[in-house]
Amino acid sequence: MDTKTWFITGASRGFGREWTIAALERGDSVAATARDTGSLDDLVEKYGERLLPLRLDVTDREADFAAVAQAHAHFGRLDVVVNNAGYGQFGMVEELSESDARDQIETNLFGALWVTQAALPFLRQQGSGRILQVSSIGGISAFPNVGMYHASKWALEGISQALAQEVAAFGVKVTLIEPGGFSTDWAGPSARRANALPDYDGVREQSNQWRATRNAKPGDPAASSVAVLAVVDSDEPPLRIFLGDGPLGIAERDYESRLATWREWQEVSTAAQGG
Repeated sequence: MDTKTWFITGASRGFGREWTIAALERGDSVAATARDTGSLDDLVEKYGERLLPLRLDVTDREADFAAVAQAHAHFGRLDVVVNNAGYGQFGMVEELSESDARDQIETNLFGALWVTQAALPFLRQQGSGRILQVSSIGGISAFPNVGMYHASKWALEGISQALAQEVAAFGVKVTLIEPGGFSTDWAGPSARRANALPDYDGVREQSNQWRATRNAKPGDPAASSVAVLAVVDSDEPPLRIFLGDGPLGIAERDYESRLATWREWQEVSTAAQGG
């Protein structure tokens, strides 16, 4: 198997770091971005020139294009682009400030969009490439207290499904990675929280209890590398793939409920079309 060159955002911790290590361990090269590249010093020491650390805030479009271009110039090609950088914004919809909402979209959606746009000319020219968009079970379903996070991931899902159709003829394939609960700091230090309104304390407590129950046995981020490598190496990778054993059940219940509601109201829907 030929070695690959990866571009991974948000590589300082969590999934990004584990997938960076997995790629390097098997002999691939990685351009790894982080806001603080010092977090990658130990990997540079271990893997040497096969790891190119790049300081990057993905909300900076110009910097995204420069980083992708630097990675391509350094390694001579790009095979796998992983848009992993992102965070969870907690807060009921009424609680969100304008900056809460805009910052979430700037990072989780626009950051992925800018990196994707920067990489596509290189991938199209070489006639191959993989784009992995890190979404979530929260990209197809929704729960209280993380509405803005859902908005960012649902948008990423939509633009990525369109993208997959647009670039297929160029040999570029897109996969949405949809993890369930994993032992990352998504809900910890990397999360942001809106100013709480006391009226929602009861809803918040119920939401926290449900999340704690659902994540009683969180997945191991290191173990997820096996699935990601399988997707990258597949000749026919899926448009979407869950990580973990929990998301499928959530998706089945959610989509069965949607179908039932649409069917129940189909007579009204049909009447809306008119004569």
